[in-house]
Amino acid sequence: MKMIITLILSLGIFTQIIAKEKVIAKIPEASGICFYTLSKTLFVVNDEGSIYELSKKGKIKREHYLGRFDLEGIACDNEKKLLYLCVEGDDSVLVVDAKSFNIIKEVPIKRKFNGIKVLKKDKKHGLEAIELIDDVLYLSNQSYNIYPKEDSSIVFTIDTLENKKAKITKIFNHGYVDIAALSYYQNILYMISDNDNLLIAYDPINEKTIKTYKLPKSSQEGLCFDDDGKMYIADDRGKIIKMDRVF
Repeated sequence: MKMIITLILSLGIFTQIIAKEKVIAKIPEASGICFYTLSKTLFVVNDEGSIYELSKKGKIKREHYLGRFDLEGIACDNEKKLLYLCVEGDDSVLVVDAKSFNIIKEVPIKRKFNGIKVLKKDKKHGLEAIELIDDVLYLSNQSYNIYPKEDSSIVFTIDTLENKKAKITKIFNHGYVDIAALSYYQNILYMISDNDNLLIAYDPINEKTIKTYKLPKSSQEGLCFDDDGKMYIADDRGKIIKMDRVF
């Protein structure tokens, strides 16, 4: 099957790029995905509190129920052999052993930054994505409010998971809403706006958008790249999609 992705350039010029896509697995309410280089496998989480390990072809190798968590994102720590999962509602990070799937600890995140409650306990909003970049965790708050409003649509970093609560250290005011997926690849932070069906290539150093790509209407809630440059999307409607990277 082929899919047309529309590349939106900064000057407003549209270029159509053809890419192959394939549904490689079906996982109910898939909400986050990451690539683990040590085993060359994918880890996927869903809204029902389960974690899965898949081959790059989509074969489910393991499945484990972690508990009553609304899991919305997952990041792989290849050096420490750990997985970091973000929990919506609780606005916390679960630290999980990649081999055993045992939960090591759960660390909540302080909700205020510079006096503004950027994370607000809300049924509609909350942590939605997580990524590890140079030993620093980046997370996204799913929202339609633009910073500096409370409960705002931001990507942010935290200081450490060694304390009882993690502290927000920096905010990236990217200007988009409903960021549901994060993935760092070749020095670029890729974000997906689920509401706008938009893939955003973002420069976290200079804090600016590089390019945006229009995605088909779907429910994209997870994103990662493997060691061959293939792109994977976790779709909340129950699909894991693999496609050639076209940019």
